[in-house]
Amino acid sequence: MLGSQRDLFDIPRDVAYFNAAAWSPIPLGAVEVGKAGAARKSRPWEVPRGFDEAQFERTRTAAAGLINASPDDVALISSVGYGVCTAAKVFEVSQGGRVLVLDSDHSSPVLEWMVRAGEGGFEVATVSTTTTHDWTAALLEEIARSDRPPVAMASISSVHWSDGGLVDLDRVQAALKACGAGLLIDATHAAGVMTMDVAQLDPDFVIFPTYKWLLGPYGRAFIYVAKRHQGGVPLEQTGYGRKGISGEAERYFENLEYVDNARRFDMGERDFFVSLDVAAYGIELMRSWGADAVRERLGMLTERIANGLAECGTAVTTLAKQHRAPHVLSLGFPSGMPKDLIETLATHNVYAASRLGRLRISPHVYNDELDCDRFVDVLDATLRQASD
Repeated sequence: MLGSQRDLFDIPRDVAYFNAAAWSPIPLGAVEVGKAGAARKSRPWEVPRGFDEAQFERTRTAAAGLINASPDDVALISSVGYGVCTAAKVFEVSQGGRVLVLDSDHSSPVLEWMVRAGEGGFEVATVSTTTTHDWTAALLEEIARSDRPPVAMASISSVHWSDGGLVDLDRVQAALKACGAGLLIDATHAAGVMTMDVAQLDPDFVIFPTYKWLLGPYGRAFIYVAKRHQGGVPLEQTGYGRKGISGEAERYFENLEYVDNARRFDMGERDFFVSLDVAAYGIELMRSWGADAVRERLGMLTERIANGLAECGTAVTTLAKQHRAPHVLSLGFPSGMPKDLIETLATHNVYAASRLGRLRISPHVYNDELDCDRFVDVLDATLRQASD
């Protein structure tokens, strides 16, 4: 099993940080890369010719490798929301159809469709689940309904951001394909940890940022666009999205045709020396360990916490193992989450997140068994004190 990588991070021994699903710390090596990038921007005349293009391709290739995509099918963007706006511009939802979203899913894969629904003449249908948090079953049931308008698209997170519920993408995609519907995946909480093969799954879009599980910075994200959608008009109009616009040529607007792949969807001002290198560093580090190894380790850590709380008799509930992502443990409180629980944990240097009335615990490779045991001890003591 992959060992703890704590030595690669600036995390004191007395800190138990379980909030990767909000934002992860970047590795020490990435800090140095960021410093070098900032220094490079301070002396731009020393930047070698072609450096920017090499930087784009390094980052694009690293991101594509996470989902078994070709670099030509991946665009450099700023955020998941930017990617969903791009997808909504190139994917035509038929009038009278439905776009499926998950109940209380993150805003990114949801709001753009809500904005477009009225003018586009389609419906945004919210898929809810029972107390089992079985999102796969809920989606399959909604897709199969014959008493509702046809499904045109499912725009969903593959791991629910608040409860850690896991969607079986293979089963959901098979059902969507059977009715001719599209699939947009917000892989924010999956890329780098959950194995994904777009060549096999054949989604329409996959979007993910770097600042959570990929140990990277804010403001860097990626969108995979299936070839069938690569003829669409991008969200921004850029010179590098066209075949023949160059400030170094004799004629500036030589050829205004779009480039023939997903690179046309690259964001404007993509050439930021600092964050691109930091993003590439984190992704390459994750790929060096491999998603299977990372997932195995994080699954061990969440299971250790769940078992520890059960042994303490702590009054919390968890999702059934078959319904949750292995790297996110979300605790429910039958009597309600104690007031100021997050703040109380922080006084003990223990960090997790409150999400929709649940306590979301999200470890990463920098956590170890000592962190888990300390988390259990502090949470158990805190809850017992609150119940007295």
